[in-house]
Amino acid sequence: MLFEKLPWALRTNVYEVNLRQYTEAGNFAAFREHIPRLRDMGVHTLWFMPITPISVLGRKGTMGSYYACSDYLTVNEEFGTLSEFRELVGYAHEHGMKVIIDWVANHTGADHLWTGTNPDFFIRNDQGLFYDKHGWDDVIDLDYSNAQMRTEMIRAMEFWIRETDIDGFRCDMAMLVPLDFWQEARTYLEQTKKLFWLAECDQWNDPEYLTVFDAAYTWKWMHTVHDYAQYHKPIAELKELLHGYNMLQPADGIKAWFTSNHDENSWNGTEYEKFGGMAIPLAVFSCLWNGIPLLYSGQELPNQKRLAFFDKDPIVWQSECELHGLYKTLLQLKFEHPALDANRSSTLYLHTDHADKMFCFRRMSGHAEVVVMLNFSKWPLQVQLFEDIDLSRFQNIFNVAALSTSYPYTIELPGWGFGVWAR
Repeated sequence: MLFEKLPWALRTNVYEVNLRQYTEAGNFAAFREHIPRLRDMGVHTLWFMPITPISVLGRKGTMGSYYACSDYLTVNEEFGTLSEFRELVGYAHEHGMKVIIDWVANHTGADHLWTGTNPDFFIRNDQGLFYDKHGWDDVIDLDYSNAQMRTEMIRAMEFWIRETDIDGFRCDMAMLVPLDFWQEARTYLEQTKKLFWLAECDQWNDPEYLTVFDAAYTWKWMHTVHDYAQYHKPIAELKELLHGYNMLQPADGIKAWFTSNHDENSWNGTEYEKFGGMAIPLAVFSCLWNGIPLLYSGQELPNQKRLAFFDKDPIVWQSECELHGLYKTLLQLKFEHPALDANRSSTLYLHTDHADKMFCFRRMSGHAEVVVMLNFSKWPLQVQLFEDIDLSRFQNIFNVAALSTSYPYTIELPGWGFGVWAR
C-alpha cells in the first residue's frame, strides 16, 4: 500500500534539533529564540530528537540517552512542559515551519512505565528478563506479536498529534519494527491529520519501507563518500551508487541526504573529521540532488566539535553563523525552484575535462533547469563543460567565474569549490 505524499514534502528540508545541546538552558524556551534565525536560513521542517522522559535504570552518563524512553505520554522535565512544547509548535507554525518528533518504537528504557503495568509488552531472554537483542544495554525491546502493545503504541503517537499538532514523525531504527505495524499506524493516525513520515533506515537495504514512509536515509551514500574523501575511491563508484538508488522501488520514495546527525557527530566524528574540505560541496549536493536534505544542529556555524551524547555539552554559538548565507541560498533555491522537487524532475550527469575530480549534474522540469558543478578535489581547476548549455541565460547563484561565454564553457573553481546556475 502506497500513501499519498503531502505536496510540501517534495521540496522540504529537515533540521534536526538536539535540544539538550542546543543552548546552555537546553529547553524549549531557549530554543524558541532560534526559530526566527532558522526560518531566515530557509529551514522548513524542525525534527526534535525524543522529548519524552529518560529512564533512570541503566542510564548512561549523567543524563542518559534520548532514546531510552520511560513514558511515551509525558515530556522530559529537562526540556519543559507539554504546554510549552505545544506553544513551541504553534510558534514554529506561525513562522511557516513544520514540526516532526522522533519516535522510538523498537524499544524503551529499562524502567519504562509499561514494565510495571504491562510487562507482557516486552520480549524476554532465556532467563525471563527484559533485554535488547541488538546489544544496547540501556534499552529493552518491545514485542510486536502483542496486539494490545501495538494499539497502545499507536494511541501514544496519536496523543502527540492531538495534543501538540505536530506534522509528522521521524521513526528511529524503523527497519527493526515490522513493516505492517507502520502501515497500521499510518492508516489509523492519518484519519486525524495527514503527516510527513521519515524513516531511519537506508533505502538501499530496506526499500520496502518506502511503501509506508515518505522518505528514508541514504546511509550507504554517506559511507561511500566518506571512503572517497578518506581513501580516494573513484568518482565512478559514487555515480554507480546513485544509479542504484535511482533504480530502487518504490520509485517515488524520497531520498534523504546528509553528512551529519546526532549519531555520526557523537560517535564517528564531525563532518570535517570525516570529509575535510569536501563537507561544503557535499552540503550543496545534499540540497540540490534528487531528494531532500537533512541538517544537524550547528552545521550552519559550522560546528567542528563532537557533542557528548549522554552528558551536557552545549553548542558554542557565535554572534554570526559562517554558513548561514550558504544554507539560506541553497534551501531557498531548493524550496522555490520547480526543477528541484523530489522525484518530479529529471537528473542528468554533465561531462567535463576533469571527470576524475568533477561531479556535475543538471536538474530539469519543463523549461526550468538547475546546473550544479562540484569540485570533489582540493585542487583549483579550470573546467571545460562539454555540454551545449548556454549558461549566460541562467542566473549565476554563487557568482562563479566563467572564463568563456561560448561552447565549450570554461569555468574556474577553487579546491572543493562549486557553482550553481538556475533558470
